[in-house]
Amino acid sequence: MFEFNLILQLLQQMCVYLVIAYMLSKTKLFIPVTQVTVHLPHKLLCYLVFSFFCIMGTYFSLKIEDTLANTRAIGAILGGLLGGPYVGLLVGITGGVHRYTLGGITAEICMISTILTGLISGIVHHILMKKGRVDLIYNPLVIAILAILMESLEMIMILIFTKPFNVILHTVQNIAAPMIIANSFGAAMFMRILLDRRAMFEKYTSAFSAKALTIAASTEGLLSDGFNQENSTKVAHIIYQELGVGAVSITDREKILAFIGVGSDHHLPGTTIASKSTLQSIEDDEVKYLDGVHEPYQCSISKNCRLGSTLVIPLRGENNKVVGTIKLYEAKNTLFSSMNRTLGEGIASLLSAQILTGQNEHYKKLLSGTEIKLLHAQVNPHFLFNALNTLLAVIRRDKQQASQLVQNLSTFFRKNLKRPEEIVSLRDELDHITAYLEIEKMRFMDKLDIIIDVPTTLENARLPAFSLQPIVENAIKHGISQMIGQGCVTIKAYQQQDILMLEVEDNAGNYREELKDNQGLGLNLVHKRIQVRYGKQYGMKIECKADIYTRVVIALPIEKGLN
Repeated sequence: MFEFNLILQLLQQMCVYLVIAYMLSKTKLFIPVTQVTVHLPHKLLCYLVFSFFCIMGTYFSLKIEDTLANTRAIGAILGGLLGGPYVGLLVGITGGVHRYTLGGITAEICMISTILTGLISGIVHHILMKKGRVDLIYNPLVIAILAILMESLEMIMILIFTKPFNVILHTVQNIAAPMIIANSFGAAMFMRILLDRRAMFEKYTSAFSAKALTIAASTEGLLSDGFNQENSTKVAHIIYQELGVGAVSITDREKILAFIGVGSDHHLPGTTIASKSTLQSIEDDEVKYLDGVHEPYQCSISKNCRLGSTLVIPLRGENNKVVGTIKLYEAKNTLFSSMNRTLGEGIASLLSAQILTGQNEHYKKLLSGTEIKLLHAQVNPHFLFNALNTLLAVIRRDKQQASQLVQNLSTFFRKNLKRPEEIVSLRDELDHITAYLEIEKMRFMDKLDIIIDVPTTLENARLPAFSLQPIVENAIKHGISQMIGQGCVTIKAYQQQDILMLEVEDNAGNYREELKDNQGLGLNLVHKRIQVRYGKQYGMKIECKADIYTRVVIALPIEKGLN
């Protein structure tokens, strides 16, 4: 009867022990010990956690004659199994020394057995890890069996090494079964708590990841196309459906861009932001969480609004500047899910990245447009002056040739001034260049030869407008015009695998590396535009052999247009 009562008392003690373990399992402290401990900081945490439980098991001891009945072994077993031999040994030493300080005829043997329990459990950990059986480390049945063996070893050691034998035999008879039952059952239950915590964490993480991936995939590129009311409404609708919150709102710095969910009848897109928390979030660049309990929330538009809490997260653009907010709401009497809070901040980072991408693309387009205008403005007044002088001279000797010159001049300026497209066909670019060269050919009379070698199969290849014209103009201005003898400009196009190669070569060979900054804004813009659009592996390079040739080579990806 005494033995049965002791079992009940130890189980009651174990219940207190497990309640504390359960409460601690709800904290972040327990997350590392739900996995096999590998890293040193986690090993240290494992040592501290299970040393605490080892000492606590002794602290809750029941005094039986001149010894103590307790659940100390649970901490040593779990410390060794989860942390390995070193952690198990240290937990055993800590728990064993604490037990020794409490005294009694079994103090020394209990200390040694506790140390052996931690060490042996750590060795079991090592063996199972080596065999790839991590699953057995977390098996409550394995834990229970190990606890039975460790407690049985302790009882045997007490019988062998403690005197007098007849007295200690009576004590062991009273405490053996209760301690074996309480420690094995308690260790198994403790592991069950850890498994439940790990399962919950993995389920939470899985749900978090699934929602995050779904939202990321569904909203991909929406705000990159523009941070405006239409795109924001699409994004807000997707987030509202996936998170299941009361409402979702997206604002810029001044007005509501989108609002989906509870309260959409009075939170109208296009209206000025009235919420102080939103304006403060934008101003202070920080998250505002008004849970309606610790931080009161009241709709700033309608007192009858059913929304009871809100999470306001800044959206950032260029230079990390706040460009707006995303707001998640819950209705009154509805708790804000911690997963939705975490997801909300993750979504804000995702949307901020999209906004930044959109801004960068917008700036690229503005830059490209500005560069084209610069290339338009590159028409040298001297070229026009020379062309008109040439026209005046030709009119006197050959009216038909003069008519052709006027037509070429008209074509050149029409192409130069009325090419709104950023991307054109190679054929269109060649038409522009041909008109220019025909004018220059008349100016140079018989001193300029033109060779164009472009296969018809490449005429529909696409390239940025004004890619060739500045290069050809540079060849004439800095090359051919400086020659005394016969000048020649050769234009070639050919394909190397998936790359379109364009070459413009003159036979003057006047290019000098030290003078490149003075040899035309157009060349630098051509190279820059190609690399911005297609990548660093493409662009322009210049080859020169003094007084023999200057060759400009452009590499572009094949980008064919419609026939």
